[in-house]
Amino acid sequence: MNWTTLRRMAISLPLAILAACLMIGVSEYGYKQTSELLTNLTRAYDIRTSISVLMKDMLNAETGLRGYLLTNDPKYLEPYQEASKDISRSLENIRKNIENDPSKSDVFLALGQSIARKTAEMDLSLKLFREGNADALKFVMFTDMGNSDMNSIRTLSRELEESVVQEAQRYQDEVQSSLVWARVGVATITLIGLLAFYLYLRQHNIVERLHKREQALLSEERTRLEQLVRERTATLTELANHLQQVREDERGHLARELHDELGALLTAAKLDVARLKSKIEMSNPEVADRVKHLTETLNSGIALKRRIVEDLRPSSLANLGLSTSLEILTNEFSQRIGVEVEANLEAVELPDATELTIYRLVQESLTNIGKYAKASKIAVSVHNYPTYVAVQIQDNGEGFDLASIRPNSHGLAGMRHRVEATGGRLTINSAIGEGTTISAVIPTGASTTEALATTV
Repeated sequence: MNWTTLRRMAISLPLAILAACLMIGVSEYGYKQTSELLTNLTRAYDIRTSISVLMKDMLNAETGLRGYLLTNDPKYLEPYQEASKDISRSLENIRKNIENDPSKSDVFLALGQSIARKTAEMDLSLKLFREGNADALKFVMFTDMGNSDMNSIRTLSRELEESVVQEAQRYQDEVQSSLVWARVGVATITLIGLLAFYLYLRQHNIVERLHKREQALLSEERTRLEQLVRERTATLTELANHLQQVREDERGHLARELHDELGALLTAAKLDVARLKSKIEMSNPEVADRVKHLTETLNSGIALKRRIVEDLRPSSLANLGLSTSLEILTNEFSQRIGVEVEANLEAVELPDATELTIYRLVQESLTNIGKYAKASKIAVSVHNYPTYVAVQIQDNGEGFDLASIRPNSHGLAGMRHRVEATGGRLTINSAIGEGTTISAVIPTGASTTEALATTV
């Protein structure tokens, strides 16, 4: 990921946050301003409605009074009385709505005074009519005072209504302007948000491409390393097999040298002692003891040579087969360390290299048991199955913790390598105080070379 991508990512996030904050701010400001303007507009319409109701009530009151004065019918007083009550209510509504507006207070005050004079004139006319004072009533009705007050009421109410209408128009214009600016603000912020989203998508695509490229590079590097590991493993396995074969060849060569050279020397020495026995005086106890000791020493040397030769390269394996060789090995081990060894050995037919692997596995296991296990009973089994041979060496010794096996435990590593080189699998089960079981499963139809190729 380069610095340009990081810089773009650093821009898009603050830009998106700024757009969100602006959207919230514009929305909140537009809401408050529009709510205030609508409240004022509603108040203006209430004033206008109250003025219209007031004028209607004044006309109803005047009409009802004139009808009653002309007909003396009480039903004409009902509109007059109801209108008189509504006039006060309408004036109170107008006063509440304009009390915070000084520009309308003077007009409203003059309107209230004119309405008060007009209502007083109507009340006086009604009083005079009821008292039967016709002359005074005619004087009141035929004066121009009532008409003048009514004209004043119409003029003042029209002036107040026009002022309210202008104010309502101004509020409407402001609401329209607020909506327009809100639309412009929302559109601008939307464009900013879209720009931020575009930058985010672009950065996301860039990051995705970089991630895919890094994954491809990692995959190529992993494939290369795996191939290198396989090649190195194959080389090391081939080298280990070669060293193992060289070791077996050296053992065979050393066994032949010991058998041919040392064996011939020991045999010749034994024959010489036999000749000397026939020619020297054996009646001397000291001489007899020396000759007997020499003969026993030569016999022990010959037996030691034979055992070393068998350990290096078991001749019985080539001459007698795997089962017999393992039986001889277990019997000699049992006699040498004085531990009971139970052998359950089935006859098998395997390649020479595989038979040698099984023999060495059992031999190395018995050697380890003799050194470390302190066992009182050992069981060695070889079972022949159609496709594989199962080998198991089990003891009831002290056992060990598998987690404590050191990496430099070459004995166990050597056994595992031998078995795996034949295409088999070695399993070691052990626990402190519960003995040890070494199990190997070796295919019967795979040669060492084929098994090596399969393992690699």
